[in-house]
Amino acid sequence: MYNAELLSDRIATASLERRLNREMQRQDRIFNAKVRTIGIDKEAIDSQVNERKKKEQAEAESLKAYAADAVRNDKAACLLDQCQLKDERLLQGGIEDFRLNFQPRWSRREYDLSNPDKIRGQEGIQMLPGLVGEDPDSQGRLKKQQEQLREWSVQQQHELTTARHQQRQEEQQHDQDRVDLDNKALQLQKIEEERRRTVALATKNFNLTKAAENAEKRWKEWQQQEEDNRTDILNQLQGELLRESQEQGISVLGLPRLRPDSYKGLTDEQLRHIINCQQQQIDEKRRIQAEQQQEELQQDRFRVASARTALLMERQQARINKQVRRTQDNTNAQLAEAHHEQKKYLEKVYTNIPDDSYFSQFNTSSR
Repeated sequence: MYNAELLSDRIATASLERRLNREMQRQDRIFNAKVRTIGIDKEAIDSQVNERKKKEQAEAESLKAYAADAVRNDKAACLLDQCQLKDERLLQGGIEDFRLNFQPRWSRREYDLSNPDKIRGQEGIQMLPGLVGEDPDSQGRLKKQQEQLREWSVQQQHELTTARHQQRQEEQQHDQDRVDLDNKALQLQKIEEERRRTVALATKNFNLTKAAENAEKRWKEWQQQEEDNRTDILNQLQGELLRESQEQGISVLGLPRLRPDSYKGLTDEQLRHIINCQQQQIDEKRRIQAEQQQEELQQDRFRVASARTALLMERQQARINKQVRRTQDNTNAQLAEAHHEQKKYLEKVYTNIPDDSYFSQFNTSSR
């Protein structure tokens, strides 16, 4: 036989190739983020992307910590569930043993004395009438379930497409809002810089004027001080202050009183009195130092005793911590063994694990 290609087949093949090419181009446009990017401020977008990445990283670390806590709590819950199930199985086993040994069927009140083997012969598997055989309407119900699942799948795809479109619109609006806020922030920054420049200029002029006034004021004060110093020197040279006579320091009101402006030193009696007072102060200070040394010695003894007591308490606490650590290690070993048994049990139960071929069937089309 000859392989004859019809015109309709060529048209169908060409149409199919065009659709495939359009689909590939559409996938390139949709799945390639650079092609979908519209002309905007790239630096601002990059900064926003970096901020979003940092935020996502922080959220990922928080979720990771939360997941670790959840895993730890799940492990503890699993251990508690296992213990509870074990206790329930033991309790149920004890109940069954009690019923088997102390509550047989022939010990019930329905036991027939005229026919003792009636209830004994009823032991075994019993089935309710009407439940024997297979459901006759199973095929129709299965078909309805398949149709319902198909409708749910179509509805979910439509909802997913609508949600993605709405998310893209929200992201575009968010980017536009960020660009507007950045432009407004730049305008406000320019206004603030102009205001600061004006304030700085006014402050500079005020400071220069104030500095000139202060300089002139200091010059006048220096001149006045120099004049006062010269006058004071002349008064000292011409007055009685530089004479060394002690009698001129005595006040006209009496011997106990002194003239501060003409005082020339202490008398011998006053010097002896001051020396005696100083000696008394030295003796008092030595006595106080001796008392302080005695008190410090007592405090050192108290600190040594306290340190010895603290050392004994630390050693006792270390022994207690060591015992607690040993108990905790035993508990952790038991928990690890229980976790290992649970893992072996889960590996035996959950054997149908999805592979890459299952996940590769999703997100293969742009429709």
